[in-house]
Amino acid sequence: MNSSNTVLAGENAHSALQLHWHALCGRKDLVANSGVVAWLDGAQVALFYLPETPEGEQLFAIDNRDPKSGANVIGRGLIGHIAGELVIASPLYKQHFRLHDGSCIEYPEQRLEVWPVRLNGDQVEIAV
Repeated sequence: MNSSNTVLAGENAHSALQLHWHALCGRKDLVANSGVVAWLDGAQVALFYLPETPEGEQLFAIDNRDPKSGANVIGRGLIGHIAGELVIASPLYKQHFRLHDGSCIEYPEQRLEVWPVRLNGDQVEIAV
């Protein structure tokens, strides 16, 4: 990563000026190529850290609640690729959600909320 304040997912140049960033956890709390879960204002957020992708280091923040079952399990899902897109597979019903926008490949009516997230030095920050 080139900077200690690099946005990794969910932000564009225009929206960056309007976001309020909150420290969520430390970089040391992330598990490479896997999910961890953190609390954000009473909601569970699944964080997926991918240190080595063709696009470089990436971090995603996505709702931990599976919309089909209602269970908080997305952080336990498997990361994969479908048609060139990074996805997370729900561990219960195996539906695939795009990490970039939370949309479901198999069921367009299902969607997970996503948040802008970044690494700022040793901190993971999320925008709300």
